[in-house]
Formats: sequence, C-alpha cells, structure tokens
Amino acid sequence: MIVLSGTIGAGKTSLTSVLAAHYGTKALLEPVGGNPVLPLFYKDPHRYGFLLQIYFLNKRFSAIKSAMQDDNNVLDRSIYEDALFTDLNTDLGRITETENHVYHELLDNMMAELPFAAHKKSPDLLVHISVSLETELRRISKRGRDYEQLDADPALIGYYTELNHRYAKWFDEYDASPKIVIDGDKYDFVSNTDDLKQVVTMIDNKLRTIRG
Repeated sequence: MIVLSGTIGAGKTSLTSVLAAHYGTKALLEPVGGNPVLPLFYKDPHRYGFLLQIYFLNKRFSAIKSAMQDDNNVLDRSIYEDALFTDLNTDLGRITETENHVYHELLDNMMAELPFAAHKKSPDLLVHISVSLETELRRISKRGRDYEQLDADPALIGYYTELNHRYAKWFDEYDASPKIVIDGDKYDFVSNTDDLKQVVTMIDNKLRTIRG
C-alpha cells in the first residue's frame, strides 16, 4: 500500500492514478469533486471549518480501512496528514480549541482501531510530493476550481503559504512507514512524460529497497 501526501496542487491525484495503473492496482482518490462541504468552507471558513474536517476525517478513515484490506493499492492523501489541516485552521481561528480537542480525540480513537480493522497495520511507503509555493499556485490556477482561486479570495495566499510551510515539518516528523520525497519543482510529472518515468523509477527503486 502506497499513500501519497502533499499540499494543495502538488499533483497527488495525477501521480496516484499513474502509480495505480503502473502497479495494476486500485487508486483511492481524495473526495473532492463530490464534496458538498468544501465549496461552503471556501465561502465561509469560520462557519464550516470544523464540519469540513470531520467530513474529511470520516472519508479518510473509510479509505485507509479499505486500502489496508488488500495487499496492493495507492491512496491519494491519507488520514496520517489529516490533523495538519485541522491544526492550521485552528491557528487561523476557523476552528475553536474545543472543536480541535473533539477532533483529536476522535482521530486518536480511529487510529487505535486501525490495527484491528484491517489486514495491514501501516502503509508500505509514503510518497511525499514537495513543491514550492510558486508551483503550487500555478497548478491550482491550471486546474481551475473556482473556490481555490486567488482571484476569488486574495486572502487564500496566506493559507496556501502556511500550509506549504507546515507540510515540510509534517514530512520530517512522519514515522508511520518508510518514506520518499519527490521534488515536484524538479520533476514536472504532471505534464512531462520523461519526468514522470523518472519519478516512477524512483518509487520502484525505493520499494525494492524496502522489500530487500
């Protein structure tokens, strides 16, 4: 089981789909397109911040349980990084300290249940995509979700900047499985076929090292 991580616009969904096809397995994609709360959050983050995080937490718990039932699959963003968003929105005043406490208690209970609810106990590999803020903003603009655009809300630049910064720290502290970082600035795997082949080869080699 491979889990992908990275900030908004890093290219996780694109790489998830490619890796799933490469390994002949299932891609479990992040619930964004049909998410009824996400557009509401971007319009009024203080009102919908906690609801959005509970929505994502529930979906990511279901996804990680499903992923751990099988020997092979690829998961686009996982429960392991979910708290990063909750804590950021708490620091930004969009989620109260009480709500944050409730969230973390629920997350802790879910994580305690995982070893008993699944065949696997942890991912085999975390693939983290690191991108600069400039690359992040360019990809957000290119994919064209209205509620993510700076034109719609210039204040989003602060959110994207801080999120990008926190992801670096999160990756450094992640210890649930072996991990590899992909430089999303150096390797434009979203639109460059040669770069994509190099990234897939890097991941193949990392998996061989893990398996010994």
